[in-house]
Amino acid sequence: MSPDSSGSDTDFEELLLFLRESRAFDLTGYKRPTLIRRVHKRMHTVGVTQISDYLDHLQVHPEEFEQLFNTILINVTSFFRDKEAWDLVASEVVPQVLQAKSDPEEPIRCWCAGVASGEEAYSLAMVLSEAMGADAFRRRVKIYATDIDDEALAHARSATYAARELEPIAPELVARYFEAAGSQYVFRSELRRSLIFGRHDLVQDAPISRLDMLLCRNTLMYFTAETQAKVLSRLHYALRDGGFIFVGKAEMLLPHTGLFIPVDLRHRIFSKVTTSGPRDRILGLPAPDDGMDRETLGRHLRLLELAHESIQEAQLVIDASGRIVLVNERAREWFRLDSRDLRRPLQDLEISYRPAELRSLMEQAFADRRAVSVHNVQRNVGDGAVQYLDVSVAPLLGDPEILGASITFTDVTDYHSLQEDLQRSRQELEAAYEELQSTNEELETTNEELQSTVEELETTNEELQSSNEELETMNEELESTNSELQAINGELRQRSDEFEDINAFMESVLTSLRLGVAVVNNDLRVKMWHGKAEDLWGLRPGEVYDEPLMNLDVGLPLDQVKRLVQNTIGRPDEVHELLADAVNRRGRRIRCRIVGSTLTIEGKTGAVLLMEEVKDDGAER
Repeated sequence: MSPDSSGSDTDFEELLLFLRESRAFDLTGYKRPTLIRRVHKRMHTVGVTQISDYLDHLQVHPEEFEQLFNTILINVTSFFRDKEAWDLVASEVVPQVLQAKSDPEEPIRCWCAGVASGEEAYSLAMVLSEAMGADAFRRRVKIYATDIDDEALAHARSATYAARELEPIAPELVARYFEAAGSQYVFRSELRRSLIFGRHDLVQDAPISRLDMLLCRNTLMYFTAETQAKVLSRLHYALRDGGFIFVGKAEMLLPHTGLFIPVDLRHRIFSKVTTSGPRDRILGLPAPDDGMDRETLGRHLRLLELAHESIQEAQLVIDASGRIVLVNERAREWFRLDSRDLRRPLQDLEISYRPAELRSLMEQAFADRRAVSVHNVQRNVGDGAVQYLDVSVAPLLGDPEILGASITFTDVTDYHSLQEDLQRSRQELEAAYEELQSTNEELETTNEELQSTVEELETTNEELQSSNEELETMNEELESTNSELQAINGELRQRSDEFEDINAFMESVLTSLRLGVAVVNNDLRVKMWHGKAEDLWGLRPGEVYDEPLMNLDVGLPLDQVKRLVQNTIGRPDEVHELLADAVNRRGRRIRCRIVGSTLTIEGKTGAVLLMEEVKDDGAER
């Protein structure tokens, strides 16, 4: 889901403002692409697509804040994350911290910022305890562990971790610093008292001060460049002179060399830069020699003139009255001066105000009795070319009066071009570095997000595996039940076959009797109609089943049959017989013999009636 698909920038700003005002959770200093990506992930989880809808969801469901903060604050950490870096901390950084203490009982203060669920704070505690001993650790060390996530801090305070979370720790350290509590492990309580956990916002809250070590790993990379600079200035203030800061592998701190210098750049360990005051410099001048004759003095003056001519910079010497005394060859060439300009007042010459205002510089130099300089003065040399000069006016001091001034013009055009090239290259390099750093931090953020997703998938996989095991158990139970059902089904088929055999046998027997058979219950309802009964009376079994006997349309004297049935039911030892006149299905009058006997049906008594047609002579038909 893209930002455009979920709402405008205004909606997102309203969401950030709502979080800041309702929960004091200021996210404006976080990198916007990462922040948007994490918020969208939570929106996808709750099933909304518009930021405005998600804002409404937060207002209706306050419990959603905790889930949102857990999503934004990825909280990916582990014990001794980046093992090589921790080995360097143990072998080089901690010994330097201990050696810097003049008093063997002086406290050692450390801060783990962005501690998440506490693994790095406990890692630092184990490293310090190994270096100092448990007793000295308890007496001297305070480790402040802070985070903005209250839920993660609650986990950290409990100091309780699963066996899987302790896998990066050497077994001997686990045995020394953790105690088993069921399936969990708890950090030793007497050492746990040296760790203080609390909520702290790096962007808004004042830093903890006078620190010897500061861990802030993979936290700065979530902030914008401006917020990083603000936070780092606070972290710089928090450290003692010579203190150490240990950051994440995506956090270089190279743009902040005025605050921190690398101790080991590869493992991102830096120390605090301390600024020193300027040094005083003393310049000495040789004393003059007064024992010279005129010839020697002349040679020396000539020597000085030649030396003045050979100076590569353009130079003028002005006396106290403001007249030109000396002009070397380079000055004559650059400013079109000649011997006629000697002894002329400087103010009458163009050079007094072009390329720089020399008179005001001389006044300042005479007033302050020190050299005055201006830099990168532009001078047009024709054809659009520009020459850059550094102009220096130095007072020539006698004892005690001022004798004059020396004005020097130094060509810095090449230096200025190099400086511009260097500045341009530095800007390009800084831009490239910032882009690289941003990309690196974004990659690290993405990596942590992926790690968080992997952990979620592992949890989901474990749940699926558990569900799969349950399904396998249920499948085995179903297979067992199916086997039982198959056995019962086979038994039922066998019984059905037996029943069909018995039914066929009974059908054969009844058919062979050549008698009409009717079975009635004690309510005189027909339960069976078979054999010759259909031929005699013209009614099929389906037409008479469960019908009252007295309602049947047959040619029998039903009143006599009813009495026969009533006399039969309940007398199992007796057989009753009736010989009655009847009309068969063809309408022919016949004599019908009916024999009744008792039968038990479904726990109740009934009667079986056997019917046959008899001839006039009494023989069976």
